[in-house]
Amino acid sequence: MPNLVGNTLKATIKELIVALIFTALIIGIGYFLFGARIEEAISLINKVSIDVENKKEVVETIIDENNKLKNYPEYGTEYARINIPKIDVDLPVYFGDTLEVLKKGVGHSSGSYFPGEGGSIIYMGHNSKKMFRRFSELQIGNEIKVTTSYGEYNYKIYDMQLINETDFDKLPIQKEKEILMVYTCYPFNNIGYATQRYVVYAELQK
Repeated sequence: MPNLVGNTLKATIKELIVALIFTALIIGIGYFLFGARIEEAISLINKVSIDVENKKEVVETIIDENNKLKNYPEYGTEYARINIPKIDVDLPVYFGDTLEVLKKGVGHSSGSYFPGEGGSIIYMGHNSKKMFRRFSELQIGNEIKVTTSYGEYNYKIYDMQLINETDFDKLPIQKEKEILMVYTCYPFNNIGYATQRYVVYAELQK
């Protein structure tokens, strides 16, 4: 009796292994023959999802006479563009600083003010070629333009600093003067996690 049970178990395991191999083989052949169509279908599904997500009702952001924003942008949405002529930068700015946001463009720290509010504004972006790789070429006096849905703001660089990621006092939040602080990881050609930041400080021009 034990031998019968053992033989039956072995036969069942063999059948399962054969079935798994056969299934994997069928899937492999199917992907080889129809892989391009499968990927196309997946991309179409993703596109539809993105389109649906982007069709949320957009509430217009405006600024009043007291430099107060009404209807702040929704977290994770694009609300401006940043232009730095000296290094050929023209990128979208998103409200938020998550990894998902930074994959799309420049992030705006949710703890800082918005352009036009008269306080500290903190932007950040990757040090990739399409983003801020050329930050080392910037000089004092270079201009940075931020164009929002409610106005255009021009800033002039007055300082640049290399700081550690824990130097929070180098990115002060204050309301006395409108200062735009834009930073990226350093070294600029670094691959992987970096503990230093290269910060550009620019003051609003009136």
